[in-house]
Amino acid sequence: MSRVSLVQVQEASGKAKEVFDDIQENFGMVPNLFKAYAHRPAILEANWQKYKAVMPGGELPRQLKEMVAVVVSQANGCQYCVNAHTAVLKMMGMSRAGVRLLVENLEAADLPADTRTVLRLAVKSTREPRAIAAAEIEQLRHLGYGDAQIVELFSVVDLFTSFNRFLDTLEVPIDFPAP
Repeated sequence: MSRVSLVQVQEASGKAKEVFDDIQENFGMVPNLFKAYAHRPAILEANWQKYKAVMPGGELPRQLKEMVAVVVSQANGCQYCVNAHTAVLKMMGMSRAGVRLLVENLEAADLPADTRTVLRLAVKSTREPRAIAAAEIEQLRHLGYGDAQIVELFSVVDLFTSFNRFLDTLEVPIDFPAP
């Protein structure tokens, strides 16, 4: 049971309704995450705009960003985001077994070594950001990442760490299937 009520689509008005309409157009539904934010339309709008700035476009492949969302959310124990973004990965063509390994055992997942390196670094940034060494950032550079891609990668980590804290603190109900 959510610790705050969820603003339902049919109840939204003004700025919240505008943002909900945009979310609906992009997702085909309004996730409970955004229904919780809707009590403060300016915060709803800011979080939706940040999501749109970080996830759909940019220079990193969308599937990689979805995998980062999953491993960060798993590291933070946020089942809501794990469910939401494993569902997206399945829609993008990742197998159920591949998704399960990504969640349960990253090291056993059938992923290119470069991808696994990036995902490990995302988890480390989530758990102990001050422990990231300059050599690890250099490793990203050797994989072809420039400053823009490095900022984009850690923006995905930032976005989901924030969403994870918000969702788990307020116990927002999960509205996506389990992985």
